[in-house]
Amino acid sequence: MSSLLLSLETSSPICSVALHHLETGRLLGQTELRLDKSHSSHLSVLMEQLLANTLHSLADVAAVAVSDGPGSYTGLRIGAAAAKGLCYALDVPLLAVGTLPALARQVAGRTARPEQYQYCPMLDARRMEVYAALYRADGAEVLPPAPLLLDETTLTEQMAAQPVLFFGSGAAKFQPLMTGQPNAFFLAGIEPSAVAVGELALEAYQRQEFRDVAYYEPFYLKEVYTTTSKK
Repeated sequence: MSSLLLSLETSSPICSVALHHLETGRLLGQTELRLDKSHSSHLSVLMEQLLANTLHSLADVAAVAVSDGPGSYTGLRIGAAAAKGLCYALDVPLLAVGTLPALARQVAGRTARPEQYQYCPMLDARRMEVYAALYRADGAEVLPPAPLLLDETTLTEQMAAQPVLFFGSGAAKFQPLMTGQPNAFFLAGIEPSAVAVGELALEAYQRQEFRDVAYYEPFYLKEVYTTTSKK
């Protein structure tokens, strides 16, 4: 009987896959590859290896979850195509989990006294712009995902109310602007993970928050940046 949730995270340079048991929520295994621009050639291999290493097959997969974005346009497209292909082939439901709430889930889950902080995942979005959102420890959304231009006044109102933990690929360029701000705390090395995607997808599965496989598109937040050839 199919009982597994297969989760894909491709919104960043890290290609990550996780496997959870749908009924118990137990993490059965995870694997990731930290190699930029490798998703298209390695995602299927990572899935096959994870299933084999946990003594399972695609026939055991009852649902597929994918990181919804924002993030790398190409990475999100690859993840969405793979997830939709699996759902079509296996005739299983599709779940999509926001990259930013999944990042916040990761950090809140490993923070001592998590209720003391607000959580602000930041993804680099060129120059002094980031994709960011603000969450409470229980995952409640304080500020929805949005593109933010960083300066010395960014989120100061929110920091005045409660200390904020900043993390993700965009947080490093915000940190120098917050020198002397007592309620700004920064965590390095926090990257998107399919494990957190799976944790949130398990909850969405119980609520039956499934996506339409035919029409699903990732949440890019902004139009993709393109340039015109000068030839």
